[in-house]
Parts: sequence; C-alpha cells; structure tokens
Amino acid sequence: MATVGFIGSGNIGSTVAQLAVDAGHDVVLSNSRGPDTLTDLVDRLGPRARAATTVEAAAAADIVVVATPLKAYRDMPVEALRGRVVIDANNYYPDRDGHIAELDDESMTSSELLQKQLPDSHVVKVFNNIWFGHLASLPHPAGHPERSVLPIAGDDPAAKQAVTDFLDSIGYDAYDVGPLSEGWRYQRDTAAYAAIYAVPGSEYPTWPARQVTPEMLQDSLNAAVRYRNS
Repeated sequence: MATVGFIGSGNIGSTVAQLAVDAGHDVVLSNSRGPDTLTDLVDRLGPRARAATTVEAAAAADIVVVATPLKAYRDMPVEALRGRVVIDANNYYPDRDGHIAELDDESMTSSELLQKQLPDSHVVKVFNNIWFGHLASLPHPAGHPERSVLPIAGDDPAAKQAVTDFLDSIGYDAYDVGPLSEGWRYQRDTAAYAAIYAVPGSEYPTWPARQVTPEMLQDSLNAAVRYRNS
C-alpha cells in the first residue's frame, strides 16, 4: 500500500483521503493554514491519517494529491516533490485564480503549467472532472458491473501506471486520455466535466450519481471544444 500525501484537504482532497484510508493506504494531510487546522479531519479518518506541513506531506508520500485552488501552483514545495508522482486535481477558474496568460490563450493546459512548475516530478491529471459527492458515492471493487472510469492524462508512463493502480485500489478504473496536453478535454465546462457522473435531468446539489463507462467517457471527450471555439 502507498502512502498518499495531500497538499490541499478541502472537498476533493478529504474525499480522496477517505477513499484511500478505506482501501488501506496511509495518508498525510496538509493545507495552507497548518496542521493544527486538520485535527477534526484526522480524527474522522482514523489512525491511518496524520497532519503535517506541505513539505512534510510531500516528502513522506509515494503519491501526492494536489487539490488546491490552481493559483497556488507557484507555492508547491518543488524540492520535496522531486521524483514524486503528483496527482493534479486542480481546475482553472479565472475569477478565482486570476488570469494566467498561458491558460487564457490555451497554449498550455493547467496540468502542463503545474508540470512546468515541478520539472522533476511526474504530474498526472485526475479527479478534475468529478464532483466530490459523486467521487465518494461511485467506488466499486474491480470487476463490479457498475464500476466507473476516471480520465487520466500524463507524460510519464510509469507515473500513469502508479495512478492507475491507486485508482483501482479506491474503486475506479483509469481511462488513459493521453499526454498532459490532452487534459483540456475534461477541464471545466466540457462535456466530460462533472455532470457526466450525474443522472440526466437532475440538478445540483441533489445530483444523484450514475455509472460512467469507457464508452460514455470517450464520447464526451470526443465532444470537447476548446474555449476559443465555443
């Protein structure tokens, strides 16, 4: 079992941490406000969880989940993340993150931006296109007929395999979309974003979950349109 570190322990981070603990992984949680603010979450997750600084969480982990507002990408502990598999769960929201030229002109994807910031890490994009409530409710063991897929993108095959194995352990199949440059196909406001895991016609926040198969996901990825063309 891997030790999974978390930089950011909000809705997505804490949900992935719960799934990881349930699967038998140890987790090391961090956020921008310090370990003392994570006491309640650690208590809820149990003895496999502990809180730390971001540097400590990165250094202790085999896989690190970055689940912060994207604007925090410049604050990542670069040295502590050297050589690590880094799961990028971020999305770009200009109103929240401020405008970033490379993302506005679509010369780079958000995960490529993080990879540029972490040149000696191995970034894999996942958890970006699913609401945390659906993420918590859809896991199934391998071979279950209602198991869902999550898209992943990355430039390093070994890192993608490590993330595929981790997803398998927490109840999901990975669907390889290709390199980080293809991650735009499941960024915010695309056909493969968020609502694909909801029962058609339902409304947020009730939003009952539904299984997403490889065929459904591929159809949505094929339907993706660049922001500049939408």
